[in-house]
Amino acid sequence: MPDVILIGEPMGLFTAQEYGELKDVTLFKRSLAGAEINVGIGLSRLDYKVEYVTKLGKDPIGDYIEEAIEKEKIGTSYIFHSPKHNTGLMMKNKVQDGDPSTAYYRNNSAFTTLSEADVNRIDFSDVKLLHITGIPPAVSGTVREAIVYLMKKAKSAGTFISFDPNLRPALWSSEDEMVTVLNNLAGLSDLVLPGLSEGKTLVGTDDVEAIARFYIDKGAQIVITKSGADGAFVTEKGKDTINVPGFKVQKVVDTVGAGDGFAVGVLHGYLNGLTWPEAALRANAIGSLQVQNEGDNEGLPSLEELTTYIENY
Repeated sequence: MPDVILIGEPMGLFTAQEYGELKDVTLFKRSLAGAEINVGIGLSRLDYKVEYVTKLGKDPIGDYIEEAIEKEKIGTSYIFHSPKHNTGLMMKNKVQDGDPSTAYYRNNSAFTTLSEADVNRIDFSDVKLLHITGIPPAVSGTVREAIVYLMKKAKSAGTFISFDPNLRPALWSSEDEMVTVLNNLAGLSDLVLPGLSEGKTLVGTDDVEAIARFYIDKGAQIVITKSGADGAFVTEKGKDTINVPGFKVQKVVDTVGAGDGFAVGVLHGYLNGLTWPEAALRANAIGSLQVQNEGDNEGLPSLEELTTYIENY
């Protein structure tokens, strides 16, 4: 059985190899993208058994993604297919400062048709962790129903559930809907991983203590709030909040994927039996590695690389 099950939409990513607006770029590099698959890749590289739940089109990009997932030693038993829908795509430009611009082509993709009927055979017996983000629930009603079903099934089986809000407002019909749905999903989770800006949207404040208290009152046992250069704030139910400083980097190359790297570090800590502050330290380390590399998952380290990075910092 896998240690971890994740659910999400992997996309074919086309990253510009020259500076400029996307409409002007002529040369792109193809790779794999998606918040949840980034987390899966990170955990697989740290030697955990990962199973990935998704739905792909029967097309060249879908075939490429499935092969790429297999190469990362991630299980494909729960990859479903739709011959009538295409696999999602995204494009990202190359910038010298700030965040890159992205363009998504995922409306009516194969993943949007994922349903409870697809996932009802998934067994959580002996699965240690289910990781959910706030992106898949936004893409369609059937995906949202499938996620709620899986979270309730995992909770009944005693599987630990982590939730990263990972806000994508453009995918939702309204901010009110986004806030209501994501906070309800957080209420089904044991661990919540909000950022300060996400707390401002979801809870109405960027105060660390207020964000943590809100999610603990909803049922979470642990809230780790991301604060960029200030690192992370760890709040366990019934304990004082602890600040775990971040890792300083000389040059930020690409901020995309930093939050996914952070989640990898936290979940690695949980699976490895570390304390939550120790887990947050590893989360900060992997997040800093991510921003020093171009691409969504190129900076995700092996266990040896992570250990060496922390020891030499």
